[in-house]
Amino acid sequence: MQLNGSQIVVECLKEQGVDTIFGYPGGCILNVYDELYKHKDEITHILTSHEQGAAHAADGYARATGKVGVCMATSGPGATNLVTGIATAYLDSIPLVAITANVGVPILGKDSFQEIDIAGVTMPITKHNYIVKDVNKLADTIRDAFRIARTGRPGPVLIDITKDVTANSAEYEKKVIAPVEPVVDHLKDADLEEAVKLIQSAKKPFIFVGGGAILANASEELRTFVDKVDAPICDSLMGKGAFPGTDPRYTGMIGMHGTKASNFGVNKCDLLITIGARFSDRVTGNASRFAPNAKVLQFDVDPAEIDKNIKTTASVVGDVKVILEKMNALLPDLSHKEWISEVQAIAARFPLTYHTDLLTGPYIVEKIYEATKGEAIITTDVGQHQMWAAQYYKYTQPRTLLTSGGLGTMGYGIGACIGAKVGQRDKVCINIAGDGCFRMNMQEIMTATRYNIPIIEVVINNSVLGMVRQWQTLFYGKRYSNTIFDDGVDFAKISEGMGAKAYTISTKEEFDAAIKEAIELNVPCVLDVHIDKDDKVFPMVAPGTGISEAFDEKDLAEKENN
Repeated sequence: MQLNGSQIVVECLKEQGVDTIFGYPGGCILNVYDELYKHKDEITHILTSHEQGAAHAADGYARATGKVGVCMATSGPGATNLVTGIATAYLDSIPLVAITANVGVPILGKDSFQEIDIAGVTMPITKHNYIVKDVNKLADTIRDAFRIARTGRPGPVLIDITKDVTANSAEYEKKVIAPVEPVVDHLKDADLEEAVKLIQSAKKPFIFVGGGAILANASEELRTFVDKVDAPICDSLMGKGAFPGTDPRYTGMIGMHGTKASNFGVNKCDLLITIGARFSDRVTGNASRFAPNAKVLQFDVDPAEIDKNIKTTASVVGDVKVILEKMNALLPDLSHKEWISEVQAIAARFPLTYHTDLLTGPYIVEKIYEATKGEAIITTDVGQHQMWAAQYYKYTQPRTLLTSGGLGTMGYGIGACIGAKVGQRDKVCINIAGDGCFRMNMQEIMTATRYNIPIIEVVINNSVLGMVRQWQTLFYGKRYSNTIFDDGVDFAKISEGMGAKAYTISTKEEFDAAIKEAIELNVPCVLDVHIDKDDKVFPMVAPGTGISEAFDEKDLAEKENN
């Protein structure tokens, strides 16, 4: 049947099972929005307050549900406002399709009003992108975009459609979309056999899991694998929830703000089994000092990640879920009780600690954990609060910590929390932010109130850019260049003006009552929680050092005394 381009866009979205879009309309994409109006009973459109919020919401929806997130924007500034959100998804391998519109083909490339080469702009931060100038190619392009976004190592794809294509007509035939098959092109029996030999010969194996295990939906297989190997396990920021944070073999996060148990344990192990992680610099510290006594075995779907940052002894390339299924079939049940006890002794000697007599970031996160019984979806922005959320909330299920790990995007959290709540209506969804991050995208509270999306925004407010100030304190001679907010802005009043229930909090008792009430109210809430400006994240690994040199507040005090 003959359909115009806008109708084809909507029909192709329906083919893909898309039920929600986050976006912001404008001139060049008006034809598509007019068609969406006619299908509003089939596809829900969430109008965000800014296009960046739309991209982050689509990203959060994707992370929380495992589906492809979809966002839309018009040409020019509408499209460029998506860029930070697209880059965030790219660095964390999140399946997202961004649909933009551009000026018509006859005036394309002539510096027309609100024209930008968004395909060129986003080329380095997308898995693939397109500009569609022929309506006859539109349907297949959209289908390809979704396939690419979710196949293998997921990622964002951008489709830019010229305005005349959205109006022109072409023949459309509905297609049934085949399920995505796991990528196993590089998976070899010989690699699996070598991996089994390495694991069986290890005396002190340590397992390190990253976000790839979550993206592959491999949590059950991972739990079986840990049982078989009988080894301690740590995770990256992106890997949280892949393995239960309540398991006695779990040692916490590894890296710059990882636990001493994880950092010291990896330093002592003789085999590091890395599953769906890319050895980022925040994990390894000084790469030349990382896991110095260990052979390294890496499982990953992307062959480009093998030997990129850390030299491996052996590797298995393929879908992580399939790799673990095959490894579980090949491995006998092993026992490493003495080694696990050794690592657990390190954990007991160096627990995470904070000042319990004060209202602090760690206290706030622990109380959120208690109030939600560990069953919430937690989103975060980026900074000290992000690290506290990683350290003090025990994630037992995948897709329950949504955070910008690779790009480190301040302002990510509110949009992501909205997207998560839209995708998982039965879950309590809480964004943990800093005051610096809240200033960047606080307008998305209006999105939550407009649609009555009951997210809870917890602003850990220390009136400074906390993480940057921490670095300035430790490494820059306490020269606090442009990190202090002394403007007296009242976040509670602003939030009330945007239609949210708001609280100003300065004591532990006030926070305990407010978080409980916010969960019970089930409306958009903002908790402005004031803490000391010098509350710090520990442990920490100084730049240029190895993770085995992690230090905490006690270590600093001893160093000063000596």
